[in-house]
Amino acid sequence: MNLKLMAGLSMAFLLGFSVSDAQQTASTNAPASDYNYHETFGPGFYTKNGTEYRAASGEPGPKYWQNRADYQLAAKLNDQTNEITGSEVLTYTNNSPQNLDFLWMQLDQNLFKLDSRGTAIVPPTGSRNWGRGEAFDAGYKIKSVKYAVGKGEFAEAKFLISDTRMQVFLPKEVTGNGGQVKLKIEYSFVPPNYGSDRMGYQDTKNGRIYTIAQWYPRMCVYDDIMGWNTLPYTGPGEFYLEYGDFDLSITAPANHIVLASGELQNPQEVYTPEQQKRWAEAAQSEKTVMIRTADEVKDPKSRPAGKTELTWHFKIKNARDASWASSAAFIIDAAKMDLPSGKKSIAISAYPVESDGNDAWGRSTEYVKKSIEYNSAKWFEFPYPAATAVAGIVGGMEYPGIVFCGYKAKKNALWGVNDHEFGHTWFPMIVGSNERMYGWMDEGFNTFINTLSTANFNNGEYKSTRTMDMHRTGDFFTKPELEPMMSQPANLKERNTGTLLYAKPSAGLVLLREQILGPERFDFAFKTYINRWAFKHPTPDDFFRTIENASGESLQWFWRGWFLNDWRLDVAVSDVKYVDGDASKGALITIDNLGKMAMPVILEIKTKSGKTERIKLPVEIWERFASWTFKYPSTEEIESVTYDPDKVLPDYNPDNNVWKK
Repeated sequence: MNLKLMAGLSMAFLLGFSVSDAQQTASTNAPASDYNYHETFGPGFYTKNGTEYRAASGEPGPKYWQNRADYQLAAKLNDQTNEITGSEVLTYTNNSPQNLDFLWMQLDQNLFKLDSRGTAIVPPTGSRNWGRGEAFDAGYKIKSVKYAVGKGEFAEAKFLISDTRMQVFLPKEVTGNGGQVKLKIEYSFVPPNYGSDRMGYQDTKNGRIYTIAQWYPRMCVYDDIMGWNTLPYTGPGEFYLEYGDFDLSITAPANHIVLASGELQNPQEVYTPEQQKRWAEAAQSEKTVMIRTADEVKDPKSRPAGKTELTWHFKIKNARDASWASSAAFIIDAAKMDLPSGKKSIAISAYPVESDGNDAWGRSTEYVKKSIEYNSAKWFEFPYPAATAVAGIVGGMEYPGIVFCGYKAKKNALWGVNDHEFGHTWFPMIVGSNERMYGWMDEGFNTFINTLSTANFNNGEYKSTRTMDMHRTGDFFTKPELEPMMSQPANLKERNTGTLLYAKPSAGLVLLREQILGPERFDFAFKTYINRWAFKHPTPDDFFRTIENASGESLQWFWRGWFLNDWRLDVAVSDVKYVDGDASKGALITIDNLGKMAMPVILEIKTKSGKTERIKLPVEIWERFASWTFKYPSTEEIESVTYDPDKVLPDYNPDNNVWKK
């Protein structure tokens, strides 16, 4: 049988008119189109087959492995010189199949050295991705690097520093499949006043606030994708870190209060008896409890007496990093968080008197509590014993169990920064993607979940009253001067990072959830991704494959257009004709895809009597055609046909979206 003829007859039957009435190919007078359906829907999106390490379904394979780094850290803060002196004992476990005869470590403070690569690429106009403020002696001073040779005994190790990396040469290989090596490193550094908007110090009337991060030599990740991941830290790209347990001891002046990742182990040594009672109350309270009030900040009785310095001991398990803050200026408040499993955790805020007030940091703990409770119930339970927000010089930066936010933030801005930085608990603290390579996998995904948590908070107190116009944003997201979203953060112009790392990937997930998959299918697939890759290291392919497999939908056309390329969507309503010239027999409506992007179609049809109807067409209409004609069962003349009337699709050229009689 002639398959071509059969296909034509079948189409005619389905549409209820003759083949000659409506060809499913672009007519000779159709507008010029950039659309190539084979390029959009063709096979070959995934260039690698699944392996025993990473399955084709997007989940970790049966032999998936990752290495582990456990840290015992000690640091002392000199608030007269700003110097931090530290030591670390690192236990590194090699779970890879390979033996390793050297290790790579990250020396992030070296970014601020005058001869660093990061310094060399700062433009004359300056950059948030470097340091600024008073002059200081930047970078790590590595006093010693040693490896364990016996119980409690260490020998000098050979090491080589290259910009923000340090290579440690081992006299004996660390064997694969579970071998371990222990290093002991002694070092010091002076932090910058403002360090790439990720750490630094802020002067207040009651003392300096130190927000300290990237403060110890950290292991580079060795994985099954790249081996050693040693991209230099130049400022724009964030971090890729191994998981492990952290035991940290911070020594600071006795009038300081120290907050850090994890749970405080020695409260009886560092808080007064009254403050310990208040902590116990806060751990049981839904409402914020003051631990140290504004009036008590300058009162010596609010600190334990008799010592010039105190050591604060914290522990956090199965984390990828640990950070801390220290100041004599802190007001402290806290409240318990209600987690789905009933596990205990507490929300904490630390801020100076300049930030106090119910329109400012006085509500911070409420914000932290509600943000984390929502995301824990929606996606994956918050894994840490405490969540601490610290006000300081940093505009907004996330670490496990602690975030640094701008001390001047108020109202919706403070909600937004707290919600965003603690949203990073899920990306990349729980789902440990490679931020240095794929910044959109944490910033974009986090920005997406922020839209839902903000809508939920306090009956939409800070929910935007404006509806997003995806026509305008679609135009903005696909301007020719923008780089592809899959670019490394260091390969993006600084002015484009907000669009390409935050807004566009977030909008892509909104499109998937609201227009392509629907909330039920999307939410299940997204939770599946989080659960599969919790405390592991996914790649973009692992994400793409998981969403497809868990939703049951082939989405390669969407990944190509929105994530890998900057393709534009431009659909035109080009023609309306009636079957046999009679409106009562039905209308033949033609739409053309003029851009390179494909999306499902939403049309609003208005008829002469005022009747309005919405119809949806699946993305598959574009699998073989750049122009599509379909039969609408009209019974009267059509007054207008509007493509995407609610502006929920990223059509950058709305001028051709409406056909009128």
